Amino acid sequence: MILSRILEHKKAELRRKQSRGYLAELKGRIVDRSRPLGFIQALEAGLTSTAPALIAEIKKASPSQGLMRPEFQDRFEPVTIASQYRDHGASALSVLTDQDFFQGNLEYLHNVKEAVQLPTLNKEFMVEGIQFYEARAYGADCVLLIAAALDRFQLEDFFTQAHELSLDVLIEIHDEWELDTVLERVPLARLIGINNRDLQTFHTDLNVTARLAKRMPPDKLIVSESGIHKRDDVVRVLEAGAKAMLIGESLLRADSIQSKIQELLHPPISPKEEVSTTRWI
Repeated sequence: MILSRILEHKKAELRRKQSRGYLAELKGRIVDRSRPLGFIQALEAGLTSTAPALIAEIKKASPSQGLMRPEFQDRFEPVTIASQYRDHGASALSVLTDQDFFQGNLEYLHNVKEAVQLPTLNKEFMVEGIQFYEARAYGADCVLLIAAALDRFQLEDFFTQAHELSLDVLIEIHDEWELDTVLERVPLARLIGINNRDLQTFHTDLNVTARLAKRMPPDKLIVSESGIHKRDDVVRVLEAGAKAMLIGESLLRADSIQSKIQELLHPPISPKEEVSTTRWI
């Protein structure tokens, strides 16, 4: 299973980073940083009657898909991508920072946050406490906790640690058991991500959002993740109860990020409306 391989590799990677000097360096960087932006607040403000708020993802590659675009091999410009996302309607950003499986980097997170002032999620596999200091030091406003990767005690401890560092938390679930665990062990969690991708087969099914959203308490802000490629998909997750959606692949593979975001966030304009709009320009 790919998740198990990633987690094993991540723990080995972090063992090499565990030193008092490195932690002290991170804490020093945190002191110089301003308070994180409100990630949850931005999503609440970005929700409209026609679409959930958009969390637009910056991702160079994935284990299942390889490079998102062939040209990323020689030229990958996270700040340029992030700027386009911001300019065309994204409420927040997600930046992949895992190096070995997603070709990410913490510097991508730092550079994006310095240049583009949108609330930003550090999309990472969190398995050790030091990663929360990394996230905060490099500019994250929110961190991801994957229920399938953590036991219930880690969920509680990591949620608390994130909040002590003023970070919002997105907890990702895949099934009913994980949802029940989160609701029982982390009742204060507001932001719940429903991943439509099966972590064993990598098949995506938007019915996962529809099924799990029905069990969600009304105080939770649901984020639908994976498998959202066209306007009909957006309508489905909105009607299921999603208040936000995390999209990367379909934006990054599109010929035009601007056109793709327009397609996803807004209903198509009818010919009659188009004529009317043209008349008033």
